[in-house]
Amino acid sequence: MRERRDIIPPGMEIIFQRFRYAPGVLIDDTLYIAGQVGRNENLEVVQGSEAQFTQAFENVGMVLKAAGAGFDDVVDMVTYHTEMRDLLLFIEVKNRYFTNRVPAWTAIGVSSLAMPGLTVEIKCTARLPG
Repeated sequence: MRERRDIIPPGMEIIFQRFRYAPGVLIDDTLYIAGQVGRNENLEVVQGSEAQFTQAFENVGMVLKAAGAGFDDVVDMVTYHTEMRDLLLFIEVKNRYFTNRVPAWTAIGVSSLAMPGLTVEIKCTARLPG
């Protein structure tokens, strides 16, 4: 029988309470991470492209850590961008987090995201170690 567990890291409880979704779902050794964006614990959008990209990756990292994983365990990443002209800057930030193993990656341009001011959303799948 498959084991399923919702992953709600400390500081992300408001997402589950307000929007009724889990930031991550762990099934056996596979972690599905909901799209993470550049907003803080109070759901405030972080200002500035680099800061927003960094916050989105920090949010992904929080979900990974809560599940017992890290960035080396991410096998697939899909990113949604409202400003594709910022892709090179996004890659610079991404490379700060994926320093060893890299995932398969698809980048998609979109016209808008869930909240005004958001410029990127990062969705990942990871396989847990062991």
